[in-house]
Amino acid sequence: MPGSARLRDCETLQKITSKQAEEKRLYGAICAAPAVTLLPWGLLKRKQTTCHPAFHDKLPTFWAVKSKIQVSGELTTSRGPGTSLEFALSLVEQLFGESVARDTGESLLMQAADNNPRIEELNRVEWSIDHTPRVLIPMANGCEEIEVVTIVDILRRAKVDVVIASVEKNLQILASQGTKIVADKLISDASETVYDLIILPGGKAGSERLQKSRVLKKLLKEQDSGGRIFGAMCSSLSVLHRHGLLKDKRATAHPSLMGGLDLSNEGIEGARVVIDGRVITGQGLALATDFVLAIISKLFGHGRARSVAEGLVFEYPKS
Repeated sequence: MPGSARLRDCETLQKITSKQAEEKRLYGAICAAPAVTLLPWGLLKRKQTTCHPAFHDKLPTFWAVKSKIQVSGELTTSRGPGTSLEFALSLVEQLFGESVARDTGESLLMQAADNNPRIEELNRVEWSIDHTPRVLIPMANGCEEIEVVTIVDILRRAKVDVVIASVEKNLQILASQGTKIVADKLISDASETVYDLIILPGGKAGSERLQKSRVLKKLLKEQDSGGRIFGAMCSSLSVLHRHGLLKDKRATAHPSLMGGLDLSNEGIEGARVVIDGRVITGQGLALATDFVLAIISKLFGHGRARSVAEGLVFEYPKS
C-alpha cells in the first residue's frame, strides 16, 4: 500500500502512464496499485479490473472482477504477489505471443506448480525454536532473483529475522536476470551469528559461486553438526551434495539437476518441496512460494502459513 501511494503521487509516472493509455499501448498494475494508483489517475474508466482483495471495494463496482488476471484492452491487472508470475506471463504473451509465454512458463516450472504434489516429508521432526527464528540467506552473482526475493519477502512477512549475506567482495550482487540486489552483510560479517536456518537460493552460476565460499561451507558444516536446519532450492542442491550434507537424506531440486548429480537414492523427483528431518529442499523458481510457506508451517504451524498465503493471494491448502 505505501508503495502504491508513492507511485500515485509521482507526477512524472502519471504522465508516462497516461500517455501510454492514450496511445493505446500496454500498461498494467498489480496488488493495491490498480485501486490506489491507476484509479485516481482516471485510467480504469470502462475497464474490467482486479486487484488485491483488501482494496477490491475501492474499484468501480460494475467493472470490478475477482479473477487472478484481468486483461481489458491495453490494461492488465492482477491480485497480488501470489499471482505475480501469471501476471508477468500474461504481459509476455501480449508482447511476444503465446508460444514465447508458454516456453517462459515452462522454464519457470509453472507447469510443475500445477501438477506436482506440494510437499513430501520424511523422518518428521519438530522444528522447535523458542525465539524469533534467525535465518541466513547467502547470495552470489548469478543467483535466481525470483528465489532470493521470494524467500526473504515471505519469511519477513511471517516475522522471521532474515539476514541476506553476499559471498562476493561487495554487498551488491548481479542476479541471473540482471537484477541488482543489495545484501545486508558480507558473509564474513554474517558468520559471527548462529542461525536457526540457512537457506541457499538457486541459479546455476550463483550456486557455483556459493559452493566456492569457504566461509559458507564452514557455516553449513556447523549447521549440520549442530543439529540445526538448513536447505537449498533449485540448483543449489549441488552445494549441499558436494559438501557431503545430504548423506542419508532425500531431496529435490530443479529437474535439470536431478539427472546431473550422482544422487543415488537421495533424489525425489516430482515433489515441489521435500523435507527430510532438518533438511528442506525445493525445485525452485515458480515453486519458491511453496518452499517458503513449508518453512513457515514447520516453524510456526499451518495457521501462520495459511495467513501469510492469504495476504499474498496465493492458493494454499486448508489442512
